[in-house]
Amino acid sequence: MTTQPASHYITLCGREVHYVEWGRRDQPPLIMWHGVARTGRDFDDLASALADRRHIIVPDTIGRGLSQWSPDPHGEYNTPFYARQAVELLDQLGLETVDWIGTSMGAITGIRAAAGDLHGRVRRMVLNDMGPIIAQAALDRIRSYAGAPPRFERVSELEGYFRQIYKPYGFLTDTQWRRMTESSVRRLPDGGVTTHFDPMIKLHFETNEEQWDNWDKLTCDMLCLRGETSDLLLVEDAARMEARNPRCKVVTIGGCGHAPALNVPDQIELVSNFINAGV
Repeated sequence: MTTQPASHYITLCGREVHYVEWGRRDQPPLIMWHGVARTGRDFDDLASALADRRHIIVPDTIGRGLSQWSPDPHGEYNTPFYARQAVELLDQLGLETVDWIGTSMGAITGIRAAAGDLHGRVRRMVLNDMGPIIAQAALDRIRSYAGAPPRFERVSELEGYFRQIYKPYGFLTDTQWRRMTESSVRRLPDGGVTTHFDPMIKLHFETNEEQWDNWDKLTCDMLCLRGETSDLLLVEDAARMEARNPRCKVVTIGGCGHAPALNVPDQIELVSNFINAGV
């Protein structure tokens, strides 16, 4: 493997999952798991920066990106199923111990897996604007766009939509906005365009499941990045995370809400220094 990304497909829990692989396979492994209505391409800048030292695996969650849409959305668009697929991903790739970077839903999945079947196999974990509980107002906001994908005539109109709903990500260049759009679009039978994901992922939001019991079980070192204006991870909940589990350190990222894009030098350096410590 070179530091250039390679595209792969794998069957996890009976479903085809797409993932991108960065770096060399003899380097320490690192999982990057994206947010609920996003794809693994969100990590392109961070993965590119870390690929000289790490073997990086970046999946598209089932129902998103290039991964299969579930034929059983009620049974599979949920955190327990994503965590089961994470276990199979590590097992099939022969990854005994990994580090984990999860944005939003990717952090929820990491918490669930690292407290369960991957306990002891996750060395360090970055939680990007997510913890064991989600503020209900933010859940309602995300549900409003994830549950009702828009339709546009033009890809450029979809880009304008992304620039609006993902403004809390912070600074993105025009090139990065364009990449987000082109990696998150699908053409409809009538010729219009919409977002890449299965509209049934809205089932993920039917319940607001707290994970404080799982949080207390975590023994890996954790860095939580809280967007300064985040409506999802509230200040008091972030403080509670640190108080209940001293393995977690919370850092506030200025100029961002939910969730920091992890695409600018200061954010990349912060993540790199933490995730590469001791390897």
